[in-house]
Amino acid sequence: MISIRNVSTRFAGKGGEEGFTAVDDVSLEIPAGSVQGIIGFSGAGKSTLLRNINLLERPTSGHVLVDGVDLTGLGDEELRRERHQIGMIFQHFNLLNNRTAVENVELSLKFAGVKKAARRRRAHEALEIVDLAEKAKSYPAKLSGGQKQRVAIARALVTKPKVLLCDEPTSAVDPRTTASVLQYLADINQQLGITTVVVTHELNVVKSIADNVAVMDAGRAVERFAVDDLNSGRFHPQTEIGRYLLDDDLHITRTPLAERSRHTAAKGAAETKEHAGV
Repeated sequence: MISIRNVSTRFAGKGGEEGFTAVDDVSLEIPAGSVQGIIGFSGAGKSTLLRNINLLERPTSGHVLVDGVDLTGLGDEELRRERHQIGMIFQHFNLLNNRTAVENVELSLKFAGVKKAARRRRAHEALEIVDLAEKAKSYPAKLSGGQKQRVAIARALVTKPKVLLCDEPTSAVDPRTTASVLQYLADINQQLGITTVVVTHELNVVKSIADNVAVMDAGRAVERFAVDDLNSGRFHPQTEIGRYLLDDDLHITRTPLAERSRHTAAKGAAETKEHAGV
């Protein structure tokens, strides 16, 4: 369904600053109907790679094919048509506060020229998929974080896409709501067969929903594996970043309180002598 071939994305520097490569020669095949996880630390290039798929961020080089169509070779009008097949869920909802839930959901249809009656009907259908039909006339200020994200999911589904791109879809909600949002995404994938790509820095997210995972570091896809292999307990990451990301435990070096107090006192005394010219 999605074929990413030798994609690189380089950003030019500003004011004489040196540019940087956000995505560096990445190739990735994502089967139809699957859920692909992309995991990595902040700055690894995972969100840029996600935006390369629908060309919200056009790659500097390489090709992106969706359902057999090379998006990188399309003109602006052709690309706009193809993007109707690709829904996207953003990290911070991106809802318009002066529009109701149903009005937010139907926006993309409005821009596509769909008549009001048809787009309103499809917007209500999308809200029903995420169990928010009763909130159709509510404004974002009256919705919880989880409800806002479900409106964003409905907005992504209203065009009946073949592909759903999710950029950190649970990072703006609390842990309890995370499970609910992921359940909706899993149900949508299974019931509608939508190929889904989820970018996250949270291992529990990809473990709960993804079929396959790509680990990114410094713009490169440094490791790939199936979640079934990970859950089997027999999988051992081959890269240091992979091992770190897949470790559920936090490792923090803590100095005993008494030792910290002695260190602080010694540092203070040294600074006092320095200021006194001793």
